[in-house]
Amino acid sequence: MLVTCLCGVLLTLAYAPFSFWFVTFLSLTSFIYLLSNSLPKQGFKLGFAFGLGWFGAGVSWVHVSIADFGGIPLIGSITLMLLLSAYLALFPALSCYILTKYFSRKLWPLALPFIWLMVEWLRSWLLTGFPWLSLGYSQIQGPLAGWFPVIGEFGVSGLLVFICTAIAISLTAKKWLSSVIIVTMFFISGLALNRYQWAKPSGETARIAMVQGNIEQALRWTPEQDQPTMNKYKTMTADHWDNDVIIWPEAAIPKLEPVAADYLSEIDNLAAHTNTGLITGIVNYNFETREAYNNLIGLGQRHTNEDNNDTPRGHYYYFHGNRFAKHHLLPIGEFIPLEDWIRGLAPIFDLPMSSFSRGDYQQANLEAKGYHFAPAICFEIAFPRQISANLYSNTDFIITVSNDAWFGGSHGPAQHLEIAQARAKEFGLPVLRATNNGITAFIDHQGRIQSRLPQFEAAVLSDVIQQVEGYTPYRLFGDWPIWSVSFMLIGIACWNKKQLRQK
Repeated sequence: MLVTCLCGVLLTLAYAPFSFWFVTFLSLTSFIYLLSNSLPKQGFKLGFAFGLGWFGAGVSWVHVSIADFGGIPLIGSITLMLLLSAYLALFPALSCYILTKYFSRKLWPLALPFIWLMVEWLRSWLLTGFPWLSLGYSQIQGPLAGWFPVIGEFGVSGLLVFICTAIAISLTAKKWLSSVIIVTMFFISGLALNRYQWAKPSGETARIAMVQGNIEQALRWTPEQDQPTMNKYKTMTADHWDNDVIIWPEAAIPKLEPVAADYLSEIDNLAAHTNTGLITGIVNYNFETREAYNNLIGLGQRHTNEDNNDTPRGHYYYFHGNRFAKHHLLPIGEFIPLEDWIRGLAPIFDLPMSSFSRGDYQQANLEAKGYHFAPAICFEIAFPRQISANLYSNTDFIITVSNDAWFGGSHGPAQHLEIAQARAKEFGLPVLRATNNGITAFIDHQGRIQSRLPQFEAAVLSDVIQQVEGYTPYRLFGDWPIWSVSFMLIGIACWNKKQLRQK
C-alpha cells in the first residue's frame, strides 16, 4: 500500500512547475505492475492508495487557500485537504476495482483505457467536476505532445494508460519486445505529429497588453481598497493605450458593476478615444433579481469599422451585451453546496462572493476592436468541452483570466498555466492568460509560452500575437475518436473474455 501511494506522490513531478514528463511512465507503469502482481480483491485499496498519493501531493496547494484565507485552524485545513484527496482518490480506486474484478491481466491493456476514461469523465462532471491533474497534462513537454491537436488531453490520458498498462503486463509476462515496440511507435508518431501545424499563422497580428495588478488577496474585497485598486489599474494602463486590446484579470474591478458604472463609463470612453478595446473582470450584482455573476465585459472600441471622428464614444451601458458570465463555478469559492446546512459552520464557507449564479454553457464571444475572444474564467480553462462549445468560425483567441492569489507560492498557478497550454495546443488557437498576481502569459497556437510575467509583481505584459487559420482534428471531432478507439478495445477485451469462458 505504501509503495503504491508513493507511486502516486511521484506523479507530482510530472506536472508543472517540475515537468519531468517521463515520471508519468515510471509512476503509472510501476503502479499497474504492482496491481498485476496483487490479489484481485486488493484492486480498490491499491487504486485508492495510488490516488491518495497522486492528489494528496498534486493538489496540496489547496491547503494554502484553506489555511491562509479560510479562517480554519491547521488541523481543520489538513483534515479538509485529506477529505478532498480521499474523494478524488475514489476515482482511480473505482477504475482498479472494475478492472481487477472483471478482466484477466492479459486483457488489461485493452480494457483499462476505456474504464479509465469513463471514470475520468465522471470526475470531470460529478459535483460540477474537478478534472485537475488529468494524466495527459504531464505530456505537454514530452514526445506525446504531438497527439494533443489530434485527440486532445483527454485522449492523451487514454494513450498513456494504454502504453503504461501494456508495458506493465509485458514485464509481468517477461515479454520485453512488445513493450519496446509500443513505446517506440507512439513516441515516434508523437514527435512526427508535433512537426505538423494543423492551424497556421494567417499573417495578421494583434498587439495586446495584459495588466497584472498584484493586489493582495486580503485586500481585494476590503471596501476602503476599492478606489485605490481601480486607480492602480487605470494608472498601470495609462502608457499602453497604443495596443489593440488591453486585458485586465478576473474581478480586477472590485466594486459591483452597478456601483462602478461611472468608472466603467470613464474607462470605456478613454479606450474608445484611443481606438482600443478593453476586457476586464467584474462582479455584476443585479439588485432587482438579487443574482450575482462573475463576469468578463468588453469596453472601448468594439468594431474596427466604427467612425473615427474627433470624439469617439464607447459602447458601455449597464448590462450591455458584450459580456460573458462564468458557467463553471468553483465549489466553496463561488457557490456553497448544501448552502442552508453548511454556511456559517466556518469562515471558509462564508467567503466574500461565494453565492454566484451560473452563466449559460454556451455564450457569444467577447468582442474588442473587431477581435473575437472565447472566454474562460479561472478553472473553466480545465474543461475542454466547454471551451469547444464556445469556439466559433470567427473566434480569434481564447482568453482566460484568473486570480491565483489564493494559492500563494505553491505549484497551483504553474499547473494552471500548463492546463492553458494544453488548450492552446488542442484547439490550435493562441491563449491569453491574464492574472492578478501571476502567471500572466501569452501562449501561442502550438501551446508554447511566447512571453510571461514573473509572479508577485505589478507589471504589464505587451506582445504581438499571431492570428491563425485552420482547425485541429480535435477542434473538429472532439473526444469522439478516442471514445471510438477505446470502446473498440474494450469490445475486443469482452469478446476475448467470453471466448475464454466457452473453452
